[in-house]
Amino acid sequence: MSSGPQVRAVGLVLHPAKPVGGSVEAVLAASHRHPVRVLAREGDRQRLPAEVETVPDARFAASVDGLIALGGDGTMLGAMRLTVERPVPVLGVNHGNLGFLVEVIPGELPSALARLAAGDFTIERHACLEAGAGRVELATRFGFNDVVLAREGRSGGVSVDLWVNDVRYGYYRADAVVVATPTGSTAYNYAAGGPILSPSSDALVVTPVAPMAGISRTVVLGAEDRIALTVATDSAPVAVDVDGTASGTLEPGDRVAIALRRRAAEVVRFSASEHSSRSRIKLSLLDLPLRPDQLLELIPPELRQKAADQALGRAEGTAAGDAGR
Repeated sequence: MSSGPQVRAVGLVLHPAKPVGGSVEAVLAASHRHPVRVLAREGDRQRLPAEVETVPDARFAASVDGLIALGGDGTMLGAMRLTVERPVPVLGVNHGNLGFLVEVIPGELPSALARLAAGDFTIERHACLEAGAGRVELATRFGFNDVVLAREGRSGGVSVDLWVNDVRYGYYRADAVVVATPTGSTAYNYAAGGPILSPSSDALVVTPVAPMAGISRTVVLGAEDRIALTVATDSAPVAVDVDGTASGTLEPGDRVAIALRRRAAEVVRFSASEHSSRSRIKLSLLDLPLRPDQLLELIPPELRQKAADQALGRAEGTAAGDAGR
């Protein structure tokens, strides 16, 4: 277990629309027991109790010793991007849907905060992609899931050359090209037929979406490899998305360089094995092939025992009813 540095100020990162007031109140209640300042960004002022301090966005990340992301994976990714230049622990609370990154559900938050205060947690480090363009300024430079080059309209295709360590590797002509981290390998990359990478691997993947010509399979590259994608003259206009957020538009001749940045974020984990099991269940719902007996193994033991006890109770009740006839 690791307690890490003393937390004097914790920052709240809120989903832009979902109601998260109950979780905010839980954080404030915990801050009374363990004196900690609770901060948020000025843009969220209207959604927060007066007790929560707000600071300008530009100062927010530098003012906190940890972050609590209240939302889904998108909110968690946004919180992680805030910490790239100065990684601090980030705890995710799932107010979303699947939630591969977030571990805690709102009902578990009070006990999670108590464990956090006691130092009863571990840190899971995540790498991110750092993207930079030549004469084009990207709105978002850091992606913990992926950087996607996709055609802007419905006609034509993305046509880009792949360079690895300044050597032309080949070209893609496809609906899109996805560059993903191990974390993001379960997202768009997976939907496009790319492989799932172990979270512990220092690697990135480049996967074409609906390839028409050129490289048609995923390319797996090492952490030290420097890659670049250059838009060809026959390409349709290319939109760049970073972690699902529109980040810029490229024209023929434009070039995007992408590198893996290690240890760019620290995610709080209370039970790495339980989180891994939950993620496997979620992946099974996305067609990861698991047999029924393997799915049963993923159900927490206490839930399996509860279901077995309930089934036994129903069976005994039926037997008693039959004996009374």
